[in-house]
Amino acid sequence: MPIRTLLLTALAPAIWGSSYIVTTSLLPGHSPLVVALLRALPAGLLLLVLVRQLPPLNWLPRLMVLGALNFSLFWVLLFVSAYRLPGGVAATLGAVQPLIVVFLSALLLKTQIRAAAVAASVLSIAGVALLVLTPAAKLDTLGVLAGLGGAASMAAGVILTRKWQPPVPPLTFTAWQLTAGGLLLVPIALWTVPELPVFTAANIAGLAYMSLIGGALTYILWFRGLARIEPSQVSLLGVLSPLSAVILGWLLLGETLTPNQMLGALLALFSLWLGQARLRRRANRAAAPAE
Repeated sequence: MPIRTLLLTALAPAIWGSSYIVTTSLLPGHSPLVVALLRALPAGLLLLVLVRQLPPLNWLPRLMVLGALNFSLFWVLLFVSAYRLPGGVAATLGAVQPLIVVFLSALLLKTQIRAAAVAASVLSIAGVALLVLTPAAKLDTLGVLAGLGGAASMAAGVILTRKWQPPVPPLTFTAWQLTAGGLLLVPIALWTVPELPVFTAANIAGLAYMSLIGGALTYILWFRGLARIEPSQVSLLGVLSPLSAVILGWLLLGETLTPNQMLGALLALFSLWLGQARLRRRANRAAAPAE
């Protein structure tokens, strides 16, 4: 696996870490459903115009499932969790995703459950918890359920994206999924939201960033990585999201870093190294007989 592929894939969750600041500072108080819709559909339609390629009819059911798991369902649950829970609690719940991916990979992709993968996933949860949880964090039942549901949705999306790979470039695959995810939200939004909210210039800037940078660009990199890297390794890169969120809070908002947070950052990075080291050892063993 080229290091360039790993770094480009890692750039996606690192950028996603900025979503916490953008959501709370530029998009406060808006409906999670509307925010998810306006994050997915404009980016998907824009990419669809760029690629100028519609999916074949026999791929539509799969794209609807992938669009729901990776975008519409995941983003709605993500924003519900972000609005109802402190950022630290939401991020810790999201860190459960690598562990879910390990077991779903065994079920759907017939991969082996390895101790190193489970250990790396547990360490990532512990690292993220130390990094972002505070003693004052309050739990909300609906927020917790949304956070766990979002982690499960994205985990299933990661596995099925690897399982269902159409013979098209990552840009085209991303356009199809984003558009499908956005279209699935349209009837629900029309039914549940009585009228479209009024957006300020700051809201529009936040939505543009979340849609084009935090949506289209990052998912092109993410799906490109999923086509080349084992899902359990890709999902471990998710620890970079809360890590970048904490670093951005420290740099931009003047937040302080406690010893527990520094220990959490080290644990998160160690879990990432452990998972990637296991992948390199397996690749080397696979290459040895061929040589």
